[in-house]
Amino acid sequence: MPRRRRLIVTDVDSTFLTQEVIELIAEHAGTREEVAAVTERAMRGELDFAASLRERVATLAGVPASALDAVREAVVLTPGAAELTAEVQRRGWELGLVSGGFAEILAPLAASLGITRWRANRLEVADGVLTGRTVGPVVDRAYKEATLREWASELGLSMADTVAVGDGANDLDMIGAAGIGVAFAAKPLVRAQAPYSIDGPRLDDVLRVIDEVDAAERARA
Repeated sequence: MPRRRRLIVTDVDSTFLTQEVIELIAEHAGTREEVAAVTERAMRGELDFAASLRERVATLAGVPASALDAVREAVVLTPGAAELTAEVQRRGWELGLVSGGFAEILAPLAASLGITRWRANRLEVADGVLTGRTVGPVVDRAYKEATLREWASELGLSMADTVAVGDGANDLDMIGAAGIGVAFAAKPLVRAQAPYSIDGPRLDDVLRVIDEVDAAERARA
């Protein structure tokens, strides 16, 4: 029986990457501790994501846009992220990244791994510095789910063929909508609600979950 095609969509900060990118940028603004505290509350589901993003990005006003070069150098892939990407591509599946972080960091990272499907927030820059605002739609939990559905439709896949992976409350809608929803090294709220959970540290353990689900389905067929 041929392996079914799948679309895997994963969160980025603290899932595909080990860090929260906004905290790396905040380091350059001297607001990292303040931003990290708000991020933690947002990921636990205690704060509205869009409002928390506005609050955190506002602290970045005045940071030189050139500081983003240093942030790009500082990001670290989660163990198994590159291997997951390579195996998904080898299988002829699709991998997408959807991030409450920023396109300025994600675009070159995705390109380096051959990932063409990604969505993220965009930082507003004026006169070479960050304004403390974003431009365009905010990538919140509803936007993440909508993106998963949009990409599945584009690929001619049913939602049963989709996999969503994330760690925070912002990922719950797409985890709930996917055929296989996986909490990865997740906050307690997400772990409690996701159908599948991986403690980490390797992101490519997602493949084991998918393969086990597929094997169980074949056994029932």
